[in-house]
Amino acid sequence: MSTNKHAIIRYQALDKCFRNAGKRYYIENLLEACNNALYEFDGNSDGIKKRQLYDDIKFMESEQGWSIPLEKIKDGRRAYYKYEDSSFSINNQPLNDNEAQQIKSAMLVLGRFKGLPQFNWINELIPKLDQTFNLSNYDQEIISFDTNEFLKGTEYILPLFNSIQNKQSLVISYQSFKSEEIQKIIFHPYHLKQYNNRWFIFGKNSDYNNLINLALDRIISQEHSSHNFDDSQVVDFDEYFDDIIGVTKPEGGKLENVYLKFSKKRVNYVLTKPLHGSQKLDRSDETGRTISIEVIPNNELYQLLLSFGADVEVVSPREVRSEMINKIKLMSKKYNYAE
Repeated sequence: MSTNKHAIIRYQALDKCFRNAGKRYYIENLLEACNNALYEFDGNSDGIKKRQLYDDIKFMESEQGWSIPLEKIKDGRRAYYKYEDSSFSINNQPLNDNEAQQIKSAMLVLGRFKGLPQFNWINELIPKLDQTFNLSNYDQEIISFDTNEFLKGTEYILPLFNSIQNKQSLVISYQSFKSEEIQKIIFHPYHLKQYNNRWFIFGKNSDYNNLINLALDRIISQEHSSHNFDDSQVVDFDEYFDDIIGVTKPEGGKLENVYLKFSKKRVNYVLTKPLHGSQKLDRSDETGRTISIEVIPNNELYQLLLSFGADVEVVSPREVRSEMINKIKLMSKKYNYAE
């Protein structure tokens, strides 16, 4: 079935005409009704010709469409069209197999987003679709996402999301991995971000005049604060994350063109799954195994590079190469003993 909007508008217009027992719709009238409906939807529409109209009627009569019970009644040399049963409507018909399959597939995907605040409506939508169209007779899921069902802190996603929307300051009890003490933070939330299967909330800590992020799995509790919401550190977060890998932007950090040479067996993986949006192939390397990315070096960059093991070499800049050498030396010491 054609799913473009113009086709749906034409089918609905024809359905309305076929149901109208008080008026005779000849082919010219049907064409006019379709083109009027298209023009109301899109003032730039050029409408359709008779050939398209006949194709639409043929489709509506087919099993792939709605198998409409259409009568073509002779009136002299002309003929008009109407439903045999004026109570019939394509809107009253059950889904055909193709439509049902499309909805089932969509439900499988949507189900993976349940629990995330911006997709909260899915919790109500899926049962309604299932009950209305009897769609739950599929055997197994056919798509999986990389999610961690046991991740701590996900219960804070919805209240934090709502606080961002409502510009509500918060009192957050927080314990970082670096501290044994729980901190009480007056926090002004701006943005939620997921990275590497962990969630982070970005905002302003009232004790500092800069943007910080908190890991949701280190939040002990959160509640509304009486402090006025402070949006003085709000930034364009799309632009903010353009400069980094992950979520950490070091204070005073500068953009660097980082050149990385990959092994022959690994380079194609990196070319098809770029490390960063700025990734480019270094044309000066005849082997075709060197790429560059323009980022602010941070912990997430080094973690990513270390995950490639011996399959990557940092060519430049010197500071990033030196940092990688230091980390590799520290790793080597941990394994530098007799078995």
